[in-house]
Amino acid sequence: MCDVYENDLANVRLGDTAQITLNAYPGHILKGKVSNIGAILDPSIRTAKVRLEIENPGMIRLGMFAKATFRGQTVEMHTIVPASAVLRMHDRDFVFVPAPDKKFRRVEVVGGDVLAENTSLQEIKSGLKPGQQVVTNALVLDHVLAQ
Repeated sequence: MCDVYENDLANVRLGDTAQITLNAYPGHILKGKVSNIGAILDPSIRTAKVRLEIENPGMIRLGMFAKATFRGQTVEMHTIVPASAVLRMHDRDFVFVPAPDKKFRRVEVVGGDVLAENTSLQEIKSGLKPGQQVVTNALVLDHVLAQ
């Protein structure tokens, strides 16, 4: 059993895999699977109990401390561009892409979140393909590849 903070619960699903590291054996990684997510939140520490099924190679003891890192079941690809490439007009998002004859074409996109770890990048949910060129700054018209 492990405690998962309330803010992280939306990212944990039944069947997800997890990598478990025991404090007593930090170099040994065990693999487990989420088999149950508790319905009750502990009000004092704001966590829910999550059950992981793990094969015990003989080293796991009742009451040991461990760290679990959860892995989702699906692989997702996201298009990311510099946040300055997204132009917001009339409640819609646009980027500029190169067009023939050294011109640019405005393309409507659905913008996503600005990435927390690097606030200069923004997710594009639809309207662009990974690798498609965009203008990095909608006001300067300097282009780069979308990641």
